[in-house]
Amino acid sequence: MRPRDRASDRQRGEAGRRSGDPALSRHLPWALLGGLVLVQISYPLTGGGARAAVTVATVVLGYTASVSHALLTRGPRAATLLVVVTTGGGFAVEALGVATGFPFGAYTYSGDLGPRLAGVAWVVPLAWTWMAWPAWLAAVRVTRSRPGRVVLAALGLAAWDLFLDPQMVAEGYWTWRDPHPALPGVPGVPAGNYLGWLAVALLMALLIRSAATGPGPDDAPMYALYLWTYAASVVAHAVFLDLPGLGSALWGAFGMGLLAAPLAWSLRQEPP
Repeated sequence: MRPRDRASDRQRGEAGRRSGDPALSRHLPWALLGGLVLVQISYPLTGGGARAAVTVATVVLGYTASVSHALLTRGPRAATLLVVVTTGGGFAVEALGVATGFPFGAYTYSGDLGPRLAGVAWVVPLAWTWMAWPAWLAAVRVTRSRPGRVVLAALGLAAWDLFLDPQMVAEGYWTWRDPHPALPGVPGVPAGNYLGWLAVALLMALLIRSAATGPGPDDAPMYALYLWTYAASVVAHAVFLDLPGLGSALWGAFGMGLLAAPLAWSLRQEPP
């Protein structure tokens, strides 16, 4: 992207901001990201109930980081849109999935992640929001094409599940009644689940696209959140977690890399 184009997009991104404490906009998302990183590092060192608590804490920190960033940098309307579409929509589609098997396949949640509403662990809808916002901002950074942004953001969000589901299934947090056919090297999760994720992610990206129409000056924490999630997931799945082979590490590295790689290249060419 040319510098003039980038500046124009940045101006559009700033247009959605509201007056407030600029220091808070700069520092709070970084602080929350730092807390998330520290909590995630402890994940391989725990087990049982402690690991479930770490999982919940990670999701809550990620959710708070994304929503607070949207609020502080794009304003109440953008933050509300993000929450309604991704948290509310995430709960709705998860409840539909548990009740009918559509669009992810027939699955059930255990009680390990805490209370369930309509069969859905309460923390799961928050996870949709946690990753939807940085995926959208990364796509906005990478391309000016509106359709391209929607597609990239959807891929970036859905590909995260190539890490998420194998890891959570291995922990027993949820299970599929019939996990076949599965991706090669990733047992326990039906391949159709990922198509369901992609369809939902496309719809979410379409609905939140007005929340951020251009890069903002304080978006670096969300870029870092996406890239950290990518890199940490690859390493964890390849080295630290007790998973059946390297399948999820390889699939996830490729899938999330479709957005992470151009994002990293863009940041190297022109730091925010």
